[in-house]
Amino acid sequence: MKVEMLKAKLHRARITHADVNYEGSLGIDTELMEAVGLLRYEKILVSNVNNGDRLETYVIAEPFGSRRIVLNGAAARRGAVGDRVI
Repeated sequence: MKVEMLKAKLHRARITHADVNYEGSLGIDTELMEAVGLLRYEKILVSNVNNGDRLETYVIAEPFGSRRIVLNGAAARRGAVGDRVI
């Protein structure tokens, strides 16, 4: 039997940027990625606390210490700057 389990969690991170013209993904500050153990291109589930939307995408690295959480591509339409995500 295969059981999926939560590996890492960024709880209530705030969206800092959104770029609908980018190829897609969620950009996360590399410092935060390392702190919780997320890998580049790892598949993730994102839940938007503000609007209830959920989406599946992958992680790309933002500059270390930038504190950037960026919705890219089509995902940018699923939230706004300032929204909280889990």
